[in-house]
Amino acid sequence: MSAAPHTQAGEAPAQPAEAPGTPAGAAAVPPHAADLRGKAAELDAADPLAKRRDLFALDDGAVYLDGNSLGALPRHVPARMADVLTREWGELRIRSWDESGWWTAPERIGERIAPLVGAAPGQVVVGDSTSVNVFKALVGAVRLRGFSGGGASRDEILVDATTFPTDGYIAESAARMTGCRLVPVAPADVPSAVGPRTSAVLVNHVDYRTGRLHDLPGITAAVRDAGALAVWDLCHSAGALPVGLDEHGVDLAVGCTYKYLNGGPGAPAYLYVAERHQRDFDSPLPGWNSHADPFAMTAGYAAADGAARGRVGTPDILSMLALESALDVWDGVDLADVRAKSLALTDLFLECVAAYVPRGAVRSLTPRAHAERGSQVALACAEAPAVMRELVARGVVGDLRRPDVLRFGFTPLYVGFADTERAARVLAEVCAEVCSGA
Repeated sequence: MSAAPHTQAGEAPAQPAEAPGTPAGAAAVPPHAADLRGKAAELDAADPLAKRRDLFALDDGAVYLDGNSLGALPRHVPARMADVLTREWGELRIRSWDESGWWTAPERIGERIAPLVGAAPGQVVVGDSTSVNVFKALVGAVRLRGFSGGGASRDEILVDATTFPTDGYIAESAARMTGCRLVPVAPADVPSAVGPRTSAVLVNHVDYRTGRLHDLPGITAAVRDAGALAVWDLCHSAGALPVGLDEHGVDLAVGCTYKYLNGGPGAPAYLYVAERHQRDFDSPLPGWNSHADPFAMTAGYAAADGAARGRVGTPDILSMLALESALDVWDGVDLADVRAKSLALTDLFLECVAAYVPRGAVRSLTPRAHAERGSQVALACAEAPAVMRELVARGVVGDLRRPDVLRFGFTPLYVGFADTERAARVLAEVCAEVCSGA
């Protein structure tokens, strides 16, 4: 997909990332601030998701724009965890595997996540980390395509060249393990790179660094047409926008739950295996939890039916049940409203940055086009480490990707438009003080 800005129906006209509106050394109150504050207030008043903010534990006066790294705590989760600790573990103890439903939690919570990624029931299982699930999915995909070495034709894995590092490391290991050749490819080039020797393609739905949204439907179709399997990493898209795994024919997918899904630090990840592949899905980690009869304790392995064959070992129940409780905030939420607000928030932030921030201090790395944007804005800034430190000190929490990227994640369930305007205003103040080239 092209990075060139263009305007689509329903989105603001493209503006330059560096606007001439604020000269170097500008005053703390930028021009147009009253107009943009008024616009933010109007958007907040019309926001169908505004009341969701009350469900989260947030500091008054602070602006939390790091939900693309760690989502905020839903207020009701501590009470649920107190019950898990004191009653389910403290009183029922081993009985809770049956009486409290611990054993079935991976599939049960998978069913809660399935609608958020566009999957029908029976295809998502929760457990392990994203890294472990990437390994399971990628090796499983190669095995599904029948490559066994010795000159077999499908001996190639394509991997997103801009991927989050762990995905790349796992892909390298999977290639070594299966005897495949690993080929890094820019996501936009996958349709031309995939071919008769390709067994699997691993792509991030949203680029973790820039916030670019990749073309899941188009790339998946190209991979399918070439006879290969598409494996998608949804860490930076699930909970921020509709994904449509079933609709677009995705084969396998993985994702974390501690970002936009607000599952908590280290919350377990999930694995999606399309129903059409489940019977033949051969996990490279056949743990006892994925056995057809786990308590028979037999020496031979027989895989369970359905998504359960994606399980491995004993699930981490405390973090699993914290995630299950956290997912309550999604009850009754329309993902179309989530996507519309995400785009409106990032539109407003880009508009405010262009109006407020001193010229030359930052440069947007995030596409203007809605079809190419996730739910974050990444700004290149020569003084990024110092700028982010000062932003956090002033109550605007984003994050840093060294050496020079400021990332701001917009979580539609709890970030408001006034938050967004304020964040850009504080960024302008900090840049005027810190950025030597501004």
